[in-house]
Amino acid sequence: MTTNPLNRRQLVQCGLGATLTGALGTALGVTLSSFPSRPITLIVPWPVGGGSDAVMRAFAESASRALGVPMVVDNKPGVGGTLGASAMLHAKPDGYTLTQLPLGVYRLPHMQKMPFDPVKDLTHVVGLTGYTFGLAATLDAPFKTLKELVAYAKAHPGQVAYGHTGTGTTPHLAIEEFALKAGIVLQDIPYKGTADILQAILGGHIALMSGTTEFAPHVRLGKLRLLATLGRERNKAFPDVPTVKESGWDTVTESPFGIGGPKQMDPEVVRVLHDAFKKTLEDPKVLDTLDKFYQPVMYMNTADYTQYASRTLQHEKATIERLRLAGKLPPY
Repeated sequence: MTTNPLNRRQLVQCGLGATLTGALGTALGVTLSSFPSRPITLIVPWPVGGGSDAVMRAFAESASRALGVPMVVDNKPGVGGTLGASAMLHAKPDGYTLTQLPLGVYRLPHMQKMPFDPVKDLTHVVGLTGYTFGLAATLDAPFKTLKELVAYAKAHPGQVAYGHTGTGTTPHLAIEEFALKAGIVLQDIPYKGTADILQAILGGHIALMSGTTEFAPHVRLGKLRLLATLGRERNKAFPDVPTVKESGWDTVTESPFGIGGPKQMDPEVVRVLHDAFKKTLEDPKVLDTLDKFYQPVMYMNTADYTQYASRTLQHEKATIERLRLAGKLPPY
């Protein structure tokens, strides 16, 4: 049960007193008139310095202005971007601990035993944006197009290695699905985040990477070659680069994400947080950051985001079964 803030204000205005209002709030277990009254922690389940970190810090800074309190970013990389969701099991549902919810949150439970249920154990506050994925190579790689990569991989089975952001993450499974349909075998090398992958590929340790468009500046500088993107349509930033699908392999990967919290959060607290994050999508600094990493606005309100979670959990189950990856990871 919750109380309407307007009704509480009216009680005070009518002279019934702050004591009655405070007693009502205490009886209902809510303190909405003071939320938020202290800093909010936003967990980012990726390393410092990557594109995801930059985007989430832009959201946090903008949301903190809307809410009137600081929003502190806490980076917890590892386990395919699911450590934030795991942390919600031990967080109070008071709105002061939140996390980014990447697609892996709905996928990894089908690959290994996880401590959380991505639908029952989380409150889905708001959907914000999504990643654009691509496959990039070094300039001296023995392939310059996706078709040349397939031909080379068929001639050298298991010898072509690519870096990705962790076993079970979208950059990993997108390429595994492509490889399955192309009839090739690639060697996958997991990293904690895209920043680590970029360091590896720019340092010449790997020749191929699957990731988000954090590779874009290096492609523009002529340090990397973009072989293909994984969306339904060509990326407007790289109109000359084909998608995997139009290259001949029916693989499309899109990855919305948003903000979540622990289960059983008060609906009014959720509303306050939703409205603050929705407002960030009108902030020029946030939009500039999204453009920098070629991430489109993919807004979902609380109800739609909650439905998305249930739908995606089932969709990812089908993907894992199709790739025969169920149970391929050790227990969490």
